[in-house]
Amino acid sequence: MNVVIIGAGIMGTTFATLAKELAPDMDITILERLDSAGAGNSSPFWNAGTGHEANCELNYTPVDGDVVSIEKAFKIHAQFNVAKQFWAYLIEKGAIKDPKTFINQTRHCTIVSESAIEELRLRFKEMSAHHFFEHMRYSEDFDEIKSWIPYTMDERPRHEKMAATVIETGTDVNFGALTEQMAAHARQNLGVKFEYGTHVKRVHRSPSGQWVIEAECNGRPVRYKADVLFVGAGGGAFPLLKKSRLPFRNRFAGFPVGGRFLMAPISEEQAGYYRAKTYGKAEVGAPPMSVPHLDLRVIDGKHYLLFGPFASFKLRLERDRGFFDYLKSIRLHDIPGLLNVAVENFPLVKYLISETLKGEKSMFEELEGFAPGMGKRFDWKPIQAGQRVQIIKDGDLQMGTEILVSKDKTYGTLLGASPGASVSPEVMLRCLEQLIPSVFSTEDAKAKRNMIFPEDNLDTLINHPDRYREIRDAANKQLGIIQPKMQ
Repeated sequence: MNVVIIGAGIMGTTFATLAKELAPDMDITILERLDSAGAGNSSPFWNAGTGHEANCELNYTPVDGDVVSIEKAFKIHAQFNVAKQFWAYLIEKGAIKDPKTFINQTRHCTIVSESAIEELRLRFKEMSAHHFFEHMRYSEDFDEIKSWIPYTMDERPRHEKMAATVIETGTDVNFGALTEQMAAHARQNLGVKFEYGTHVKRVHRSPSGQWVIEAECNGRPVRYKADVLFVGAGGGAFPLLKKSRLPFRNRFAGFPVGGRFLMAPISEEQAGYYRAKTYGKAEVGAPPMSVPHLDLRVIDGKHYLLFGPFASFKLRLERDRGFFDYLKSIRLHDIPGLLNVAVENFPLVKYLISETLKGEKSMFEELEGFAPGMGKRFDWKPIQAGQRVQIIKDGDLQMGTEILVSKDKTYGTLLGASPGASVSPEVMLRCLEQLIPSVFSTEDAKAKRNMIFPEDNLDTLINHPDRYREIRDAANKQLGIIQPKMQ
Protein backbone atom coordinates (compact mmCIF):
# COMPACT_ATOMS: atom_id res chain seq x y z
CA MET A 1 0.00 0.00 0.00
CA ASN A 2 1.32 3.41 -1.04
CA VAL A 3 0.46 6.16 1.48
CA VAL A 4 1.17 9.88 1.06
CA ILE A 5 0.90 12.27 4.01
CA ILE A 6 0.72 16.03 3.50
CA GLY A 7 2.32 17.89 6.40
CA ALA A 8 5.31 16.96 8.60
CA GLY A 9 3.99 18.62 11.75
CA ILE A 10 3.16 16.77 14.94
CA MET A 11 0.03 15.17 13.40
CA GLY A 12 1.45 13.95 10.10
CA THR A 13 4.70 12.74 11.66
CA THR A 14 2.84 10.92 14.44
CA PHE A 15 0.53 9.29 11.88
CA ALA A 16 3.50 8.08 9.81
CA THR A 17 5.50 6.86 12.81
CA LEU A 18 2.58 4.96 14.29
CA ALA A 19 1.57 3.43 10.95
CA LYS A 20 5.10 2.17 10.23
CA GLU A 21 5.52 0.82 13.76
CA LEU A 22 2.39 -1.27 13.23
CA ALA A 23 2.85 -2.09 9.53
CA PRO A 24 6.59 -1.99 8.64
CA ASP A 25 5.99 -2.95 4.99
CA MET A 26 3.80 0.07 4.28
CA ASP A 27 5.25 2.59 1.79
CA ILE A 28 4.89 6.09 3.31
CA THR A 29 5.99 9.46 1.94
CA ILE A 30 5.49 12.78 3.75
CA LEU A 31 5.30 16.00 1.72
CA GLU A 32 6.19 19.12 3.71
CA ARG A 33 6.03 22.73 2.48
CA LEU A 34 8.73 23.92 4.94
CA ASP A 35 12.37 22.84 5.22
CA SER A 36 12.12 20.53 8.24
CA ALA A 37 9.67 18.55 10.35
CA GLY A 38 7.75 20.42 13.04
CA ALA A 39 8.72 23.84 11.70
CA GLY A 40 5.18 25.28 11.54
CA ASN A 41 2.57 25.36 14.30
CA SER A 42 4.41 22.55 16.10
CA SER A 43 7.55 24.69 16.58
CA PRO A 44 8.13 25.82 20.19
CA PHE A 45 7.33 29.54 20.00
CA TRP A 46 4.33 29.09 17.69
CA ASN A 47 2.30 27.55 20.52
CA ALA A 48 2.15 27.70 24.33
CA GLY A 49 3.64 24.25 24.83
CA THR A 50 1.11 23.19 27.46
CA GLY A 51 0.59 19.48 27.77
CA HIS A 52 -3.20 19.82 27.74
CA GLU A 53 -4.86 17.38 30.11
CA ALA A 54 -7.58 19.66 31.55
CA ASN A 55 -5.70 20.36 34.78
CA CYS A 56 -5.96 24.12 34.56
CA GLU A 57 -7.98 25.14 31.50
CA LEU A 58 -11.38 26.53 32.56
CA ASN A 59 -12.72 26.36 28.99
CA TYR A 60 -12.72 22.54 29.24
CA THR A 61 -15.08 22.67 32.25
CA PRO A 62 -17.92 25.08 31.38
CA VAL A 63 -20.15 26.20 34.24
CA ASP A 64 -23.89 26.80 33.92
CA GLY A 65 -25.23 28.27 37.16
CA ASP A 66 -24.25 25.82 39.90
CA VAL A 67 -23.54 22.94 37.50
CA VAL A 68 -20.06 22.28 36.08
CA SER A 69 -19.62 20.00 33.08
CA ILE A 70 -16.45 17.90 33.31
CA GLU A 71 -17.04 15.30 30.57
CA LYS A 72 -14.80 17.16 28.10
CA ALA A 73 -12.07 17.38 30.76
CA PHE A 74 -12.28 13.62 31.31
CA LYS A 75 -11.88 12.91 27.60
CA ILE A 76 -8.92 15.26 27.12
CA HIS A 77 -7.16 13.94 30.22
CA ALA A 78 -7.63 10.36 29.04
CA GLN A 79 -6.40 11.27 25.53
CA PHE A 80 -3.27 12.86 26.96
CA ASN A 81 -2.56 9.72 28.94
CA VAL A 82 -2.78 7.72 25.72
CA ALA A 83 -0.33 10.22 24.20
CA LYS A 84 2.08 9.75 27.10
CA GLN A 85 2.05 5.99 26.49
CA PHE A 86 3.19 6.55 22.90
CA TRP A 87 5.97 8.94 23.90
CA ALA A 88 7.06 6.57 26.70
CA TYR A 89 7.29 3.77 24.11
CA LEU A 90 9.54 5.91 21.87
CA ILE A 91 11.82 6.60 24.83
CA GLU A 92 11.91 2.96 25.93
CA LYS A 93 12.96 1.77 22.46
CA GLY A 94 15.61 4.51 22.17
CA ALA A 95 13.96 6.50 19.41
CA ILE A 96 14.09 9.48 21.80
CA LYS A 97 17.19 9.46 24.01
CA ASP A 98 16.23 11.93 26.73
CA PRO A 99 12.65 12.91 27.63
CA LYS A 100 13.85 16.32 28.88
CA THR A 101 14.57 17.27 25.28
CA PHE A 102 10.84 17.67 24.75
CA ILE A 103 8.85 17.25 28.00
CA ASN A 104 9.42 18.80 31.43
CA GLN A 105 7.34 18.57 34.59
CA THR A 106 5.66 21.88 35.34
CA ARG A 107 2.89 22.81 37.79
CA HIS A 108 -0.49 23.43 36.19
CA CYS A 109 -2.37 26.14 38.08
CA THR A 110 -5.63 28.02 37.71
CA ILE A 111 -6.04 31.40 39.37
CA VAL A 112 -9.18 33.56 39.55
CA SER A 113 -10.22 36.77 41.25
CA GLU A 114 -13.13 37.23 43.65
CA SER A 115 -15.89 37.19 41.02
CA ALA A 116 -15.02 33.65 39.90
CA ILE A 117 -14.02 32.06 43.21
CA GLU A 118 -17.29 30.19 43.59
CA GLU A 119 -16.93 28.80 40.07
CA LEU A 120 -13.40 27.55 40.78
CA ARG A 121 -14.48 26.08 44.12
CA LEU A 122 -17.27 24.17 42.37
CA ARG A 123 -14.86 22.98 39.67
CA PHE A 124 -12.41 21.73 42.28
CA LYS A 125 -15.12 19.87 44.21
CA GLU A 126 -16.27 18.01 41.09
CA MET A 127 -12.85 17.30 39.61
CA SER A 128 -10.94 16.29 42.73
CA ALA A 129 -13.55 13.60 43.44
CA HIS A 130 -12.36 11.76 40.30
CA HIS A 131 -9.15 9.72 40.16
CA PHE A 132 -7.86 11.79 37.22
CA PHE A 133 -7.56 14.83 39.44
CA GLU A 134 -7.16 13.26 42.89
CA HIS A 135 -3.91 15.18 43.45
CA MET A 136 -5.48 18.57 42.70
CA ARG A 137 -5.25 21.09 45.56
CA TYR A 138 -7.33 24.22 46.16
CA SER A 139 -6.55 27.32 48.19
CA GLU A 140 -7.77 30.84 48.93
CA ASP A 141 -4.79 31.51 51.21
CA PHE A 142 -2.52 34.20 49.81
CA ASP A 143 0.75 32.71 51.05
CA GLU A 144 -0.08 29.20 49.91
CA ILE A 145 -1.00 30.41 46.42
CA LYS A 146 2.21 32.45 46.38
CA SER A 147 4.23 29.32 47.14
CA TRP A 148 2.74 27.68 44.04
CA ILE A 149 2.98 30.60 41.60
CA PRO A 150 5.23 33.30 43.08
CA TYR A 151 5.54 35.50 39.97
CA THR A 152 1.78 36.05 39.83
CA MET A 153 1.62 36.92 43.55
CA ASP A 154 4.93 38.57 44.58
CA GLU A 155 3.74 42.16 44.10
CA ARG A 156 -0.02 41.60 44.34
CA PRO A 157 -1.77 43.46 47.20
CA ARG A 158 -2.58 41.02 50.00
CA HIS A 159 -6.14 42.33 50.33
CA GLU A 160 -7.08 41.02 46.86
CA LYS A 161 -9.25 37.96 47.18
CA MET A 162 -7.94 35.18 44.95
CA ALA A 163 -8.41 31.43 44.62
CA ALA A 164 -6.23 28.87 42.88
CA THR A 165 -5.84 25.18 42.15
CA VAL A 166 -2.62 23.32 41.47
CA ILE A 167 -1.56 19.96 40.05
CA GLU A 168 2.15 19.17 40.38
CA THR A 169 2.35 16.72 37.48
CA GLY A 170 1.55 19.06 34.62
CA THR A 171 3.94 19.35 31.69
CA ASP A 172 5.60 21.79 29.34
CA VAL A 173 6.08 20.18 25.93
CA ASN A 174 8.34 21.28 23.07
CA PHE A 175 6.29 19.80 20.25
CA GLY A 176 8.81 20.97 17.67
CA ALA A 177 11.64 18.99 19.28
CA LEU A 178 9.34 15.99 19.69
CA THR A 179 8.34 16.13 16.01
CA GLU A 180 11.98 16.48 14.88
CA GLN A 181 13.04 13.42 16.87
CA MET A 182 10.08 11.36 15.69
CA ALA A 183 10.82 12.34 12.10
CA ALA A 184 14.48 11.30 12.47
CA HIS A 185 13.37 7.94 13.89
CA ALA A 186 10.76 7.49 11.15
CA ARG A 187 13.30 8.29 8.41
CA GLN A 188 16.32 6.42 9.74
CA ASN A 189 14.74 3.39 11.37
CA LEU A 190 11.32 2.95 9.78
CA GLY A 191 11.95 3.93 6.17
CA VAL A 192 9.50 6.85 5.92
CA LYS A 193 10.45 9.20 3.06
CA PHE A 194 10.36 12.97 3.68
CA GLU A 195 10.12 15.45 0.80
CA TYR A 196 10.77 18.96 2.18
CA GLY A 197 10.19 22.23 0.34
CA THR A 198 7.22 20.63 -1.39
CA HIS A 199 4.11 22.82 -1.59
CA VAL A 200 1.02 20.83 -2.52
CA LYS A 201 -1.27 22.80 -4.82
CA ARG A 202 -4.03 20.34 -5.72
CA VAL A 203 -5.25 16.79 -5.11
CA HIS A 204 -7.65 14.82 -7.30
CA ARG A 205 -8.62 11.27 -8.21
CA SER A 206 -7.21 9.56 -11.27
CA PRO A 207 -9.42 7.33 -13.44
CA SER A 208 -7.74 4.32 -11.78
CA GLY A 209 -8.90 5.52 -8.35
CA GLN A 210 -5.52 6.64 -7.05
CA TRP A 211 -5.04 10.10 -5.58
CA VAL A 212 -2.87 12.41 -7.66
CA ILE A 213 -1.01 15.06 -5.66
CA GLU A 214 0.18 18.03 -7.69
CA ALA A 215 2.90 20.03 -5.99
CA GLU A 216 5.73 22.47 -6.53
CA CYS A 217 9.31 21.86 -5.34
CA ASN A 218 12.03 24.51 -5.88
CA GLY A 219 9.90 26.19 -8.51
CA ARG A 220 9.29 23.06 -10.57
CA PRO A 221 6.07 21.00 -10.75
CA VAL A 222 6.10 17.50 -9.23
CA ARG A 223 3.42 14.80 -8.99
CA TYR A 224 2.85 11.97 -6.58
CA LYS A 225 0.36 9.13 -6.58
CA ALA A 226 -1.16 7.49 -3.53
CA ASP A 227 -3.49 4.60 -2.75
CA VAL A 228 -4.28 6.39 0.52
CA LEU A 229 -3.90 10.10 1.20
CA PHE A 230 -3.82 11.70 4.66
CA VAL A 231 -3.84 15.49 4.96
CA GLY A 232 -2.42 16.76 8.23
CA ALA A 233 -1.53 20.22 7.02
CA GLY A 234 -3.13 22.44 9.69
CA GLY A 235 -5.00 25.30 8.07
CA GLY A 236 -3.71 24.11 4.71
CA ALA A 237 -6.04 21.10 4.96
CA PHE A 238 -9.09 23.24 4.15
CA PRO A 239 -8.28 24.27 0.54
CA LEU A 240 -7.08 20.74 -0.26
CA LEU A 241 -10.35 19.34 1.04
CA LYS A 242 -12.22 21.79 -1.20
CA LYS A 243 -10.26 20.54 -4.22
CA SER A 244 -10.79 16.86 -3.39
CA ARG A 245 -14.32 16.72 -4.87
CA LEU A 246 -15.39 14.54 -1.93
CA PRO A 247 -19.10 14.87 -1.15
CA PHE A 248 -18.64 16.20 2.40
CA ARG A 249 -16.25 18.98 1.36
CA ASN A 250 -19.03 21.54 1.07
CA ARG A 251 -20.00 21.14 4.72
CA PHE A 252 -16.74 22.65 5.96
CA ALA A 253 -15.05 26.03 5.90
CA GLY A 254 -12.37 27.64 8.04
CA PHE A 255 -12.34 30.48 10.57
CA PRO A 256 -8.74 31.64 11.15
CA VAL A 257 -7.44 32.86 14.51
CA GLY A 258 -3.88 33.98 15.14
CA GLY A 259 -2.05 34.94 18.27
CA ARG A 260 0.84 36.82 19.89
CA PHE A 261 2.78 36.36 23.11
CA LEU A 262 5.05 38.40 25.32
CA MET A 263 8.28 36.43 25.78
CA ALA A 264 11.16 36.90 28.20
CA PRO A 265 14.35 34.81 28.63
CA ILE A 266 15.06 33.85 32.26
CA SER A 267 17.83 32.07 34.12
CA GLU A 268 17.71 28.48 35.36
CA GLU A 269 17.53 29.82 38.92
CA GLN A 270 14.53 32.01 38.05
CA ALA A 271 12.89 29.06 36.34
CA GLY A 272 13.33 27.03 39.52
CA TYR A 273 11.58 29.82 41.44
CA TYR A 274 8.57 29.74 39.11
CA ARG A 275 8.04 26.26 37.68
CA ALA A 276 4.44 26.67 36.57
CA LYS A 277 1.88 27.32 33.89
CA THR A 278 -0.75 29.59 35.38
CA TYR A 279 -4.10 29.92 33.60
CA GLY A 280 -6.70 32.57 34.31
CA LYS A 281 -10.25 33.08 33.08
CA ALA A 282 -11.00 34.17 29.53
CA GLU A 283 -12.86 37.32 28.68
CA VAL A 284 -16.46 37.00 27.54
CA GLY A 285 -16.44 36.33 23.79
CA ALA A 286 -12.80 35.23 23.68
CA PRO A 287 -11.89 32.02 21.83
CA PRO A 288 -10.62 29.08 23.92
CA MET A 289 -7.02 29.64 22.86
CA SER A 290 -7.10 33.18 24.30
CA VAL A 291 -7.29 32.27 27.98
CA PRO A 292 -4.52 34.40 29.58
CA HIS A 293 -1.67 32.40 31.06
CA LEU A 294 1.87 32.91 32.34
CA ASP A 295 4.03 29.94 31.40
CA LEU A 296 7.45 28.57 32.08
CA ARG A 297 8.91 27.24 28.82
CA VAL A 298 11.94 24.97 28.44
CA ILE A 299 13.29 25.07 24.88
CA ASP A 300 16.62 23.54 23.86
CA GLY A 301 17.81 23.65 27.46
CA LYS A 302 17.03 27.38 27.84
CA HIS A 303 14.25 28.87 29.98
CA TYR A 304 11.64 31.46 29.05
CA LEU A 305 8.48 33.04 30.36
CA LEU A 306 5.57 33.40 28.00
CA PHE A 307 2.48 35.51 28.61
CA GLY A 308 -0.61 35.63 26.44
CA PRO A 309 -1.89 34.76 24.02
CA PHE A 310 -3.25 37.90 22.46
CA ALA A 311 -5.59 36.81 19.71
CA SER A 312 -5.47 38.29 16.23
CA PHE A 313 -7.85 38.19 13.31
CA LYS A 314 -5.88 37.55 10.14
CA LEU A 315 -7.42 35.95 7.10
CA ARG A 316 -4.61 33.46 6.64
CA LEU A 317 -4.56 29.67 6.68
CA GLU A 318 -1.05 29.57 8.12
CA ARG A 319 1.25 32.18 9.63
CA ASP A 320 3.61 32.46 6.67
CA ARG A 321 1.01 32.20 3.92
CA GLY A 322 -0.77 35.08 2.24
CA PHE A 323 -4.26 36.54 2.40
CA PHE A 324 -5.12 35.25 -1.06
CA ASP A 325 -4.52 31.63 -0.03
CA TYR A 326 -7.43 31.98 2.38
CA LEU A 327 -9.64 33.68 -0.21
CA LYS A 328 -8.91 30.92 -2.73
CA SER A 329 -10.06 28.33 -0.18
CA ILE A 330 -13.56 29.87 -0.05
CA ARG A 331 -16.33 28.80 -2.38
CA LEU A 332 -19.58 30.63 -3.11
CA HIS A 333 -21.55 28.11 -1.03
CA ASP A 334 -19.29 28.90 1.97
CA ILE A 335 -20.27 32.58 2.10
CA PRO A 336 -23.70 32.17 3.82
CA GLY A 337 -22.04 30.03 6.52
CA LEU A 338 -19.26 32.60 7.05
CA LEU A 339 -21.81 35.41 7.33
CA ASN A 340 -23.88 33.32 9.76
CA VAL A 341 -20.80 32.74 11.95
CA ALA A 342 -20.00 36.46 11.89
CA VAL A 343 -23.55 37.36 12.99
CA GLU A 344 -24.00 34.60 15.59
CA ASN A 345 -20.52 35.10 17.02
CA PHE A 346 -20.36 38.87 16.78
CA PRO A 347 -18.80 39.25 20.29
CA LEU A 348 -16.01 36.91 19.17
CA VAL A 349 -15.42 38.82 15.93
CA LYS A 350 -15.44 42.13 17.83
CA TYR A 351 -13.02 40.71 20.41
CA LEU A 352 -10.61 39.42 17.74
CA ILE A 353 -10.57 42.75 15.90
CA SER A 354 -9.92 44.67 19.14
CA GLU A 355 -7.12 42.23 20.06
CA THR A 356 -5.56 42.62 16.61
CA LEU A 357 -5.41 46.40 17.07
CA LYS A 358 -3.89 46.08 20.54
CA GLY A 359 -0.43 47.60 20.84
CA GLU A 360 2.51 46.74 23.10
CA LYS A 361 1.32 49.16 25.79
CA SER A 362 -2.01 47.33 26.14
CA MET A 363 -0.23 43.95 26.17
CA PHE A 364 1.96 45.08 29.07
CA GLU A 365 -1.09 46.44 30.90
CA GLU A 366 -2.69 42.99 30.70
CA LEU A 367 0.51 41.40 31.98
CA GLU A 368 0.52 43.86 34.89
CA GLY A 369 -3.09 42.97 35.73
CA PHE A 370 -2.34 39.25 35.66
CA ALA A 371 1.03 39.38 37.47
CA PRO A 372 1.72 42.79 39.05
CA GLY A 373 5.29 44.07 38.63
CA MET A 374 6.25 41.45 36.04
CA GLY A 375 6.53 43.90 33.14
CA LYS A 376 9.53 45.63 34.74
CA ARG A 377 11.10 42.47 36.13
CA PHE A 378 12.20 40.91 32.85
CA ASP A 379 13.15 41.87 29.31
CA TRP A 380 9.91 41.13 27.46
CA LYS A 381 9.35 41.31 23.73
CA PRO A 382 6.27 40.53 21.62
CA ILE A 383 6.45 37.46 19.38
CA GLN A 384 4.05 36.13 16.78
CA ALA A 385 2.46 32.75 17.52
CA GLY A 386 1.05 30.31 15.01
CA GLN A 387 -2.15 30.52 13.03
CA ARG A 388 -5.08 28.22 13.84
CA VAL A 389 -8.12 27.58 11.68
CA GLN A 390 -11.30 26.67 13.54
CA ILE A 391 -13.96 24.58 11.85
CA ILE A 392 -17.14 25.99 10.39
CA LYS A 393 -19.40 22.99 9.92
CA ASP A 394 -22.82 23.35 8.31
CA GLY A 395 -22.62 27.09 8.99
CA ASP A 396 -21.81 26.76 12.70
CA LEU A 397 -18.49 27.51 14.40
CA GLN A 398 -16.88 24.46 16.05
CA MET A 399 -14.07 24.71 18.62
CA GLY A 400 -12.78 21.11 18.61
CA THR A 401 -11.17 18.81 16.07
CA GLU A 402 -12.77 16.53 13.52
CA ILE A 403 -11.44 13.49 11.68
CA LEU A 404 -12.88 13.12 8.18
CA VAL A 405 -12.51 9.92 6.19
CA SER A 406 -13.91 9.22 2.73
CA LYS A 407 -16.39 6.37 2.32
CA ASP A 408 -13.88 4.29 0.35
CA LYS A 409 -11.17 4.88 3.01
CA THR A 410 -8.67 6.45 0.62
CA TYR A 411 -8.71 10.05 1.91
CA GLY A 412 -8.41 11.21 5.50
CA THR A 413 -7.85 14.60 7.07
CA LEU A 414 -7.87 16.33 10.43
CA LEU A 415 -9.53 19.71 10.83
CA GLY A 416 -9.56 22.06 13.82
CA ALA A 417 -7.16 23.07 16.56
CA SER A 418 -7.85 22.45 20.26
CA PRO A 419 -6.41 20.60 22.18
CA GLY A 420 -4.32 19.74 19.15
CA ALA A 421 -0.74 18.54 19.57
CA SER A 422 -1.24 17.36 23.16
CA VAL A 423 -3.52 14.53 22.09
CA SER A 424 -1.97 13.84 18.68
CA PRO A 425 -1.07 10.15 19.29
CA GLU A 426 -4.60 9.29 20.44
CA VAL A 427 -6.22 11.24 17.59
CA MET A 428 -3.88 9.73 15.00
CA LEU A 429 -4.56 6.24 16.37
CA ARG A 430 -8.29 6.79 15.81
CA CYS A 431 -7.63 8.25 12.38
CA LEU A 432 -5.53 5.21 11.46
CA GLU A 433 -8.31 2.91 12.70
CA GLN A 434 -10.81 4.64 10.42
CA LEU A 435 -8.62 5.23 7.38
CA ILE A 436 -6.45 2.08 7.21
CA PRO A 437 -8.12 -0.54 9.45
CA SER A 438 -6.10 -3.32 7.77
CA VAL A 439 -3.06 -2.06 9.71
CA PHE A 440 -4.47 -3.71 12.83
CA SER A 441 -5.47 -7.03 11.25
CA THR A 442 -2.35 -9.15 11.87
CA GLU A 443 -1.40 -10.77 15.16
CA ASP A 444 1.97 -8.99 15.03
CA ALA A 445 0.21 -5.62 14.68
CA LYS A 446 -2.15 -6.38 17.57
CA ALA A 447 0.79 -7.35 19.78
CA LYS A 448 2.70 -4.22 18.75
CA ARG A 449 -0.32 -2.03 19.47
CA ASN A 450 -0.56 -3.46 22.99
CA MET A 451 3.15 -2.79 23.43
CA ILE A 452 2.81 0.84 22.34
CA PHE A 453 -0.53 1.46 24.05
CA PRO A 454 -1.01 -0.81 27.08
CA GLU A 455 -4.41 0.89 27.50
CA ASP A 456 -5.93 3.10 24.79
CA ASN A 457 -9.58 2.65 25.75
CA LEU A 458 -10.67 6.05 27.08
CA ASP A 459 -13.67 4.62 28.96
CA THR A 460 -11.40 2.20 30.82
CA LEU A 461 -9.10 5.02 31.89
CA ILE A 462 -12.09 7.13 32.95
CA ASN A 463 -13.97 4.42 34.84
CA HIS A 464 -11.28 2.15 36.33
CA PRO A 465 -9.05 4.01 38.81
CA ASP A 466 -6.54 1.22 39.47
CA ARG A 467 -5.95 0.60 35.75
CA TYR A 468 -5.55 4.32 35.13
CA ARG A 469 -3.01 4.71 37.94
CA GLU A 470 -1.04 1.72 36.67
CA ILE A 471 -0.86 3.17 33.15
CA ARG A 472 -0.18 6.73 34.34
CA ASP A 473 2.63 5.75 36.68
CA ALA A 474 4.38 3.55 34.11
CA ALA A 475 4.31 6.31 31.46
CA ASN A 476 5.31 9.02 33.94
CA LYS A 477 8.34 6.98 35.02
CA GLN A 478 9.64 6.89 31.44
CA LEU A 479 8.90 10.60 30.96
CA GLY A 480 10.58 11.72 34.18
CA ILE A 481 7.36 12.93 35.81
CA ILE A 482 7.33 12.45 39.58
CA GLN A 483 3.95 11.68 41.11
CA PRO A 484 3.42 13.28 44.54
CA LYS A 485 2.25 11.16 47.47
CA MET A 486 -1.40 11.44 48.42
CA GLN A 487 -1.94 13.98 51.19
